[in-house]
Formats: sequence, structure tokens, C-alpha cells
Amino acid sequence: MFSKILIANRGEIAVRIIKTCRRMGIKTVVVYSEADADSMAVEMADEAVFIGGAPASESYLVADKIVDAVRATGAQAVHPGFGFLSENAAFARRLAKEDIVFIGPNPHAIEAMGDKIESKKFATKAGVSVVPGHVGEIDDTAHAIKISEEIGYPVMIKASAGGGGKGIRVAWNRKDVEEGFPAVRAEAKSSFGDDRIFIEKFIESPRHVEIQVLGDKHGNVVHLFERECSIQRRNQKVIEEAPSPLLDEKTRKAMGEQAVALAKAVQYDSAGTVEFVAGQDRSFYFLEMNTRLQVEHPVTEMITGVDLVEQMIRSAYGQALPFAQKDLKINGWAMESRIYAEDPYRGFLPSIGRLVRYSPPAEGEVPGGFVRSDAGVREGDEISMFYDPMISKLCTWAPTRLAAIDGMGRALEDFHIEGLGQNIPFLAAVMDEDRFRSGKLATSYIKDEFPDGFNGVPPTPAQLDILTAVGAAMQRVYAARARSHASGLVSSAPRDEWVVFVGHAERRVKVAGEDDITIALLDEGRVLSLTDIDWRPGKPVFKAALDGKAFTVQASPAAEGFTIRHRAAKARVLVLTPRSAELHGKLPEKQAADTSKLVLSPMPGLVVSMDVTAGQQVREGEVVCVLEAMKMQNIIRAERDGVVKAVNAKGGDPVAADEVLVEFA
Repeated sequence: MFSKILIANRGEIAVRIIKTCRRMGIKTVVVYSEADADSMAVEMADEAVFIGGAPASESYLVADKIVDAVRATGAQAVHPGFGFLSENAAFARRLAKEDIVFIGPNPHAIEAMGDKIESKKFATKAGVSVVPGHVGEIDDTAHAIKISEEIGYPVMIKASAGGGGKGIRVAWNRKDVEEGFPAVRAEAKSSFGDDRIFIEKFIESPRHVEIQVLGDKHGNVVHLFERECSIQRRNQKVIEEAPSPLLDEKTRKAMGEQAVALAKAVQYDSAGTVEFVAGQDRSFYFLEMNTRLQVEHPVTEMITGVDLVEQMIRSAYGQALPFAQKDLKINGWAMESRIYAEDPYRGFLPSIGRLVRYSPPAEGEVPGGFVRSDAGVREGDEISMFYDPMISKLCTWAPTRLAAIDGMGRALEDFHIEGLGQNIPFLAAVMDEDRFRSGKLATSYIKDEFPDGFNGVPPTPAQLDILTAVGAAMQRVYAARARSHASGLVSSAPRDEWVVFVGHAERRVKVAGEDDITIALLDEGRVLSLTDIDWRPGKPVFKAALDGKAFTVQASPAAEGFTIRHRAAKARVLVLTPRSAELHGKLPEKQAADTSKLVLSPMPGLVVSMDVTAGQQVREGEVVCVLEAMKMQNIIRAERDGVVKAVNAKGGDPVAADEVLVEFA
């Protein structure tokens, strides 16, 4: 077995590979860029080698620097993780020439299947049903328009070397192609160093189901069943699960056999994923093959008990698979939520900054299941604009799908992050949503269920009780402190009658108790029992049990009252005396500032181009500028007709969130 492996990647996947190598007794080397000098992966690895500037084009995408690092450390093999050079056949060949083992498939398989254009040509020749499209490169925007109109709208513009949701746009008309084609080409060049583009028909309301395959160098290939990855935003997966709620045994068998046949045809000898687009009627078409480890591989590991990273290493070393297809079984259900540094309340735009607080749920066995958290960050680390915005991957396992979903909901409650925007409230909303729980999924799910974007959800009756009880309990503690400071000791009896406002909902309550608290809802004839309280002033997480059911909320003092969030339900909670509540109702609502004449930067990033000038007449929907953040290009459009009064940024300028880019007269 290898004694030392170099990991040509960063973040959570580098940490993930290190953990398996440690268990196998293999030493590890990580390479790192300027932005990752103090990263968790660098701290965990046995050795670390600096390879250049923060942009991937100056570090993680430079094969010469990876090879030099291997030579300097005496590593025998390279694990590329996912992204960067993981699907680069030239890199795999370069390593072979240098007598360095590539922990991934052979270069022939990468070329045949890893390249999105070549994979479609190969699949078509092999008789595999593929999505209708143009199997070939697109020369320029005019060629893209011609091909798109021949196929018929809507079409999907895709980077040949793409992956991870990067380098993809759906075009519904000619204008979308004119704007989308150059954006996809630019993303492809910056993310993968390959700007080749192809176009295929976009199938509306499909499901995304993929088969995990695993091969060795002795001709053995198996599949480890399927994952469903239909919950996507901007073509990037957000929630994955295994198995799929769509498939029956017949379809699962057919899809698995087709994936294995395709892998065997290219002599596949590592972990890979054959992706399919599936209809609600369980029809399916080959979409592409990712010749690498997938981000969502943990859910497959959790239902099969197979460590895919370990099997990749053993296969690369020349060992045969230790199991046959008949030995593999599905055990239970697993969910994965991708925790992203993005603000769901602002259209999921990237959010960069420091993790002022980072407290994931505890890993391991929980009542009825298991929790796993794959991350490459710690409290105090910074999320950079140069890389993917993923913070961590939270996974849960349980015997059934609904139990795995419920476990995920509880784990998301226990995940606390401060310092930047993150999508935990949105993920929690999905876990509670009826359509998701029923398994009626589609890649259009987020657009269908949140057509106006995500603004949180109103509290359910049960959540209203939680927010009321927590607010009353926090107020009781603060009031006791105030009495203590005022008199030197707590001598007077605490006030017991209050009015609790949860948003605009008003409830009269009577509070009693100290360690365990009861909250009588005076107008409803009910009493809430709050026990097992784990909270003190200054602590941002409030844990307790309400009527015997455990919960966690994020809670903090606000300018007035408290801000409390349970899952996706967030509210300002005021706890007032009856007289103060009467006066509070007479206060006027605060009016929001008028920003209708300003174009604000929705995120921190880099201005790629400024497309308007002072004095220019602009129509609603026209492009104002293009911003790049987290390797994605974002087109900023005018939200109203008007004449440009001032332009405050130019191409190449870094900008902060909410910075004024353009002012209208």
C-alpha cells in the first residue's frame, strides 16, 4: 500500500481524504494557496506545500506545481478530490509519465466519459439513450444561437469540462443565449481552464438521479445504487439523498446495469458517477459521467457502509474490489444538506467573510439515527471569494426516509453560524415542506415552491409556542438579573404576567418557575412546560424541551426585545408588561429607506464589466454590469427605466455588499 499520498485539493474534501488516509495508516501531504495557508487541511496533514496565489489558475490548476510538490515530499500518489484537476486527462497522463499514481480513473476513461462532449458521442455510439442536443463544440455566440434554434428552446448551455453547477445556463430565448453563452464560456475558462461549450435540450420538470459506480484494474465494476439530487439552485445541487424516492426495484436494476455497462465499456477503474435525467414516469436518459468522486458521496457511504475514498486508493494501488454486486445492499436512508456561504434572504447570493461563530451539531449516533458533518473549516476561518461557497456537508442517516428528514431538521437546528450569510434556514424550510417530505421532487422544486425567493416562513402553531416560551424564559432571566443589580440581591418577587409579541402575534401569558418554567397562555386555556433549559445570557443558542419535545433555537437580544429563529421561522419577540404592550400598539411602523434609484452590489465580488455610462438611457431588464464571486458570474440588471446619473465602479474593481454601483437620476 502507498505510504504517502498528496492531496491536490482544498477544503472539506481534503479533510475528508486525510481522515481515510489516517485510518489506513497512510501519511498525507496537502498543497495550499495563499488563501488557504491557515486552513484546517493544512493543520491536519502530515506535510503541506505552498503552491501559489489565491486564484485557482495560479495554484490548484497548475499541474507543474503539483508535480513539484510530489517530488519535494516523496509522495507516491495524488488524490485530486473533486473539481480542479480531478477530470483532467492530461494531468493524469503527466503523473503517469512522472511515475506518480493518479488516484482516479485511467486517462482513456477520463477522455471518453469525463469530457461532456466526448461522453455524449461515446454514449450515442454505444446505443445509450441520451438527451437530444448538439454533440460537438460551439464556436461563438452566433453559432450558439443557430444551434439553439435548431434544437428548440429551452436549451441548456454547458461547459464541456464543467461540474459542481459551474458553467451552466438555461436559455429560454435568443436573448438568453446572447447573454448566457459568453458568461458560461468565461466561467468555464476561469473554473476549469477549458472554455469549450455544448448545447442540449433542457427537459422541463425532470428529476436528477445518478448511479455511483466503482471499478478496479482487473475488469470488475459494480454500482452502489442511486442518489437523487433534484433539489438544485442555479443547476447546483443543494440537497441529496440515497436512495431515490422515485425508483422502484425494476428501474433501479435497469439504471444500475446501464451505468455498469457504460463503465465497463471504457475500462473504468475507480469511483465515478453516471448521471441520468429522469421523468416522473421513471423514464431516464444518460446525461453525463463524472469521472471523479462526487461531493454527495457521503450519502452512498452511509447506506452501503463502503468508504469510497478507501476503495479509490486500493484500486489505484492495484487491488481488486473486495465485494461483488450481490454483496451490496441498501441499508436505510441518508440525507445530505450542503451548507453554503450564501444569503437565502437575498436571492442566495454569495456571502464571504469570517466565521465568527461556527458550531456544527455533534457527529455520531443520535436517537433513531446517525449524524455526519464533513467540513474543512473551523471557527475563525474565512470564506474566500476565490473558491466554491460551500462551508460543510451535513448528513443524516435513519432507517426510513421520513426519519432521515426529521433527523436532518434537528441537526440543522443545532448548527450555528455567525459572521456571514448561510443557507441553514432555507434547508430547514425544505425539510419541513410537505412536497419534499412526500418525495414529489423535480429540478424545478426551488423555483416552484419559492417563486418569489426565500424570505423565511411564518411560524407554525408549534413554532409559535416555542418562540413564545423562549422569549418568556429569556425575559425572566434578564429581569432577575436587573432586580439583582438594583438591590444587591434578588428579594422582590418576579413579575409573572406579560404580553408576548411574536412578530405581530400577541399573547397574554403568566410565567412561573425558575429552572423549569411554565407559561400559561391566558387567552387559550393552555399551559406550556419548558424543561431541560440550556441557556444563559450571551449564549446565542437556546436549547430546551417544550412539553417533552427537544428543540434548539438561535436567540439573541435585539435593539428591542429578542431575535429568535427556529428552523426557517424567524421573528422579533417582545416581552412587555400589559401597560407597555398597550402603548407599543400605538407606535408607528418604521419606513424603509428608498433605494429605488440605486443599483447596489448584491454581494462582495469583482466587477467583470460595467455596461452603462453616465447619461445613458436604460430600460428595465437591461444589463448594468457583471460581477464575479465564488467562481460564478452574476448579471446585474436594471430594475426600472431611467437615465444613469453616476457610475461608481469600473471593470476590475472589488466591491462590497450593498455598495452603490450605479445611481439613476
